[in-house]
Amino acid sequence: MKLLLLGGTAEGSGLARLLAGRPQFQATLSLAGRTERPATNPLLQRTGGFGGVIGLCSYLFENKIDVLIDATHPYAAQMSRNAAMASRRLSLPLLALRRPPWQAQAGDRWQTVADAAAAAEALGTAPRRVFLAMGRLEVAAFAAAPQHDYLLRSVDRPGPLPLPRLRIVTARGPFAEAEEEQLLRQERIEVIVSKNSGGTATYGKIAAARRLGLPVILLQRPILPEVESVATPAAAIRWLDTHHAADARRGV
Repeated sequence: MKLLLLGGTAEGSGLARLLAGRPQFQATLSLAGRTERPATNPLLQRTGGFGGVIGLCSYLFENKIDVLIDATHPYAAQMSRNAAMASRRLSLPLLALRRPPWQAQAGDRWQTVADAAAAAEALGTAPRRVFLAMGRLEVAAFAAAPQHDYLLRSVDRPGPLPLPRLRIVTARGPFAEAEEEQLLRQERIEVIVSKNSGGTATYGKIAAARRLGLPVILLQRPILPEVESVATPAAAIRWLDTHHAADARRGV
């Protein structure tokens, strides 16, 4: 069974490792290419976009892909939409590997906003020390609020950004709660801006903010296509095993 795994998440990497030990699956991992130094993986890898739905359909058809797995980031909505449309056009089985969002607990001080521009506005006019824990792609929106002191953490060091009071640290998760609390104290952070990414790899900052009583501004998750989905790599493997067994019975 030939698979295309649209990756970019810890769950996608976990599924890649599971697939590597199963010879009945021939899988290719596709990454968007936004990270200069992606984590190593055991699968054949391609990098870059497909050219929209038409390009993705062409790739799937030309490479005789049997199953499409969408393990992209919860905020990579366009890729998920493209995957759903390509699946329908080619009548190709599609499974989404989607981590559930974080849920507020007692002591959390969350404010949910529509997007990065709304988050910049929600910071208010008085200068604050802000931890931008959301990657570099949405940072430009905060140019509308240059009065704040920003700390940005990114896997790769970005190019010039339009923030006069910005400090950048490069690091790759996962980040433990104790480490996050130390960072927040050391940088005297007053508010965190984050995506509600879900999962455990970056939850440390959320738990640390709760412990310190810090407010967190969360970007609302985009609406994703309604497709069959699971929450863990193990569940995805079980789904694939079921499909592989069904194909074997049909002699496909």
